[in-house]
Formats: sequence, C-alpha cells, structure tokens
Amino acid sequence: GMVRIFKVLADETRMKIAFALCMEDELCVCDVAHIIGSTLATASHHLRMLRQLGLAKFRKEGKLVFYSLEDDHIRDILLLSSTHSEELTAHATT
Repeated sequence: GMVRIFKVLADETRMKIAFALCMEDELCVCDVAHIIGSTLATASHHLRMLRQLGLAKFRKEGKLVFYSLEDDHIRDILLLSSTHSEELTAHATT
C-alpha cells in the first residue's frame, strides 16, 4: 500500500494537486485544472487516480465536483515531505 501511495505522488502533476488540496479545504476540478495549467479532462484524470488510491475524496454539488484530501494523515505526509524538502534545499545552499 505504501508503495502505491508514493508511486502516485511521485508524479509532479499529482503532487502539485495533492499539495494544493493540502493548502485548501477543497477545490473544484476547474480550480485544479487552472493550478496545474491543464484541461478539465487532464485534471479529472489525475484527481480520479488520487481518489482511487484513497488519497482524495469528492463531493458533488449540482454539476460541480469538489475534491479534498481523504484525511489528515495524507495532509501530514505532504506537509512533512515539504518541510524536509525545504531543509534539504537550505542545507545544499550552505
């Protein structure tokens, strides 16, 4: 299970989406498409993958679909990874 989680997050686009969801309570597909600079279809494809692996969940409101992170464990993993990445970058420049 852990390998699948990290494999799906190893894709730069999906990581951008997951991190954006980490920063917001929820985002609609059109917001995600704008964030990653893609079509709605491409954003939907990546969001579907995140959902299928249990990293994201969705709710429908009329024709709009809103996505959010599945739970705080995913948020914690992303924030910890971000902090670690920033520390690595800071150490590399000193």
